[in-house]
Amino acid sequence: MRREDWDKWLEVHAQMKTKTKAFCKCSTQFHSSPNSNVCPVCLGYPGTLPVLNEELVNFSIRMGLATNCKIRELSIFARKNYFYPDLTKGYQITQFETPICFDGFININLKDKEDKRIGITRIHMEEDAGKSIHDFHDDETLIDFNRCGVPLIEIVSEPDMNSSEEAYQYLSKIKQTLVYLEINDGNLEEGSMRCDANVSVRLKGDKNFGTRTEIKNLNSFKNVVDAIESEKKRQIDLIESGDKVYYQTMTYNAKERKTTAIRSKEEAHDYRYFPEPDLVKVRVGHEWISKIEKELPEFPEAKKIRFVKDYLISETDADELTQDKVFADFFESIARQLINKSGKSFRAVANILRVDVKRILNEKKISLEEFHVSNLIIAMIADSVSAGNISATASKEIFNLLLEGKTEEDQKNIFKKAEESLSQVSDNSEIELIVKKILDENPKEVERYKIGEKKLAGFFVGKIMQESKGRANPKIVNELLIKNLEA
Repeated sequence: MRREDWDKWLEVHAQMKTKTKAFCKCSTQFHSSPNSNVCPVCLGYPGTLPVLNEELVNFSIRMGLATNCKIRELSIFARKNYFYPDLTKGYQITQFETPICFDGFININLKDKEDKRIGITRIHMEEDAGKSIHDFHDDETLIDFNRCGVPLIEIVSEPDMNSSEEAYQYLSKIKQTLVYLEINDGNLEEGSMRCDANVSVRLKGDKNFGTRTEIKNLNSFKNVVDAIESEKKRQIDLIESGDKVYYQTMTYNAKERKTTAIRSKEEAHDYRYFPEPDLVKVRVGHEWISKIEKELPEFPEAKKIRFVKDYLISETDADELTQDKVFADFFESIARQLINKSGKSFRAVANILRVDVKRILNEKKISLEEFHVSNLIIAMIADSVSAGNISATASKEIFNLLLEGKTEEDQKNIFKKAEESLSQVSDNSEIELIVKKILDENPKEVERYKIGEKKLAGFFVGKIMQESKGRANPKIVNELLIKNLEA
């Protein structure tokens, strides 16, 4: 059976977060100088012998269990023979007939629909090739062999996805699972995940698949979606013009948003798979599986349910917080620092993370690991908001000031001063003066409200909060606004 003959849809190549390569002790560090993390083994020098990295096996089993796969008791490695400039050995060590994980599934969430099950055909272990660099010279290619031998798992889905949206949801779930398991960093820009997409079209109601093409080396979710849409249109246009789709390997040009054939599958190389003679068989016993099973983390679905139950936050907030394990862990680390462990305080933390922290991360283009406001300081802000000392609006202003503090002590002092100057106004008479001022300044809007445009209440609240510099107590503002508008 040739590899091309498998029924498959998406193939995800995920780099494992091991410290060393799949079959030698070379580092997997990404930003190392070109050709510095290499040795005779990963370069394939004659007479060298590979030794399997046990962590690669552990990580593969973790992903298999997390995707409901069966774990094969006895699996073997194979040599996949082909020539490519950045494949020094002339073959890749992979798994062929006996993948370590097989027959699994994940569920994806679709808008306004029930969850959909996507089958996982197989997950197998393999090593990566090097990297060809074409950017520096028009007529020269540079080769960096650092990536040679870096451990990968390849996750192959069943052809169960019917749209680019489903492909996007599937990839998001695979990435989320890999990151939650802490076996992949999810960094697509550094090549930690790559995807090949198989695309075919068929008439509605037709049960048989059309001739498929395979789009290679897609390195972002956006490219996967756009490439699928482009290839779908190309195939439909061919069929509707009386032509036919050929079994081909495609490449995708993101600038032109166009797929192009690079070779015919009928003429593809015979990889001449045969068992890797220098590696022993991998035997995975029940004890090994049970040990890994016990170490599996709490997954997003379970974490979301727990967050709603334990922290009394909304399902929407819980869903957003648990999308990213680092974000979910950060939320819980703040929750533990709260003085007032109430639903109100937990909701304040969720709001601060979803609005203020994410805004700063997006503006500064940094990750949460690079965000230097500590969990203790955020807990202090949330406690202050839930106690009514400062408003949610004021907390945004405080965040901008906190970024100037380099140490936690600096940030504490900044917060205490800001809390005093931005303390929430809850005095009814003071707020009512502001309410009346805003209503007097906007007589036309007052009239429109009175004849039925109730949504203008939001307009007035915004003006009042602006006038009070975000310090007016929102609850009192709303009460006094309605009272004065309907007097």
